[in-house]
Amino acid sequence: MTARPKVVITDYDYGDVEIERSILEPVGAEIVALQAKSEDDLIEAARDCDAIMNQYARVGARTIRAMENCKVIARYGVGVDIVDVAAAAEKGILVTNVRDYCTEEVADHAISLWLALARGLFPYDRATHRGIWRWQSAAPLHRLRGQTVGIVSFGKIGQAIAARAASFGVRIVVCDPYLAPGVAEAHGARQVDKAELLRISDVVMMQVPMTAETRHFLSEAEFRAMKPTALVINTGRGPTIDNKALYRALTEGWIAGAGLDDPEEEPAKRGGWNPADNPIFSLQNVIVTPHAAYYSEESIRAAREIAASEVARVLTGQPPRNPVNAAALALRA
Repeated sequence: MTARPKVVITDYDYGDVEIERSILEPVGAEIVALQAKSEDDLIEAARDCDAIMNQYARVGARTIRAMENCKVIARYGVGVDIVDVAAAAEKGILVTNVRDYCTEEVADHAISLWLALARGLFPYDRATHRGIWRWQSAAPLHRLRGQTVGIVSFGKIGQAIAARAASFGVRIVVCDPYLAPGVAEAHGARQVDKAELLRISDVVMMQVPMTAETRHFLSEAEFRAMKPTALVINTGRGPTIDNKALYRALTEGWIAGAGLDDPEEEPAKRGGWNPADNPIFSLQNVIVTPHAAYYSEESIRAAREIAASEVARVLTGQPPRNPVNAAALALRA
C-alpha cells in the first residue's frame, strides 16, 4: 500500500486547518499541523514530508537540506523571504506563493492609516474620552488637497493605493526601479527617484517587498531628507524601515508621524514578544496594526484555498499556478 503524501503546515493562526483538509485530503494527503516558531521546531516533521505550507515560520536551508522527498513549499502569502528559495531550487523543490488575494484590503488599510494620522483621529478620540472637547486637541492638521503622496513600489497594490489617493486631490509620485516606462503616467502618477520622492512627499506610502536590498530602505539619512510635516505609512514588510532611526525621527521632529502595519521585529515570527522591547510603541504619533492590512474574511479564505490548491496540484502531477522558482528549476533540469 502506497503511503499517503504528508503535508506539513508549519504554523497558522486561522483557528483550524479545515479549509486545507477539504482540499488536500481528497487527493489523498495527510496533514500534520504544527505551530513551529523556529527551524528546530520544524525540521524533524519536515524530514519525510511531501509538501510544506508556511505562514510565519521560516523554512531555511537547514530544513530544506534535511528534506528527503519534498516537492513543494507553499507560502500562504505573497512574500517568500521566509523561504530559502535558492536552497529549494538547489534541492529541486518548487516554491509557490499566493498572489492578488488582498490587493483591495492592503490599499484600503494604507489609506486608512494615512487618514487617521492626517486628520488626527486618534488624538481627538483620546481627548474626547478624557472629557476634552477642543478642536485643538490634534492641531496642527493640514489640508490634504494639493499635497504630494509618494508611493514606493508600484505594483498592483501601489496602483490601487494611487487610485484611492487620487480622489483626495493629491499629486502622486512613485519610486520603483523595476517599473516599465509609462506605467506611472497611465495611473496618473509621475515616476521619480528615491531622493526626489523623499524631498517632495507629504506622505510616503511604503509597499516594499523584503529583500537584502530593501532592508532599512528608510533609515536615518532618509528621514532627515523628508519634510518635518511628513507622514510615513508602511503596509509592506516591517524590516524595510529602521525602527531605531524612525524613533529618533519621530521624537526629534524630523517627521510628523507614522502608520505601521508591522514593526521591524515582526512579532508574529517570534516565539516571545513584548512591545516594551520597541520604543516605537511608546509614541502617540505612531499607529501600529498587527500585520493585518491583508485581512478580511474573504482574503483569508482565498489565501488558504489558493495555497492548499497549489500543493494539491503539485502532488497530483500538475504545474502550480503561482510558481516562484520555476525558472531556476528549469535551468537545473
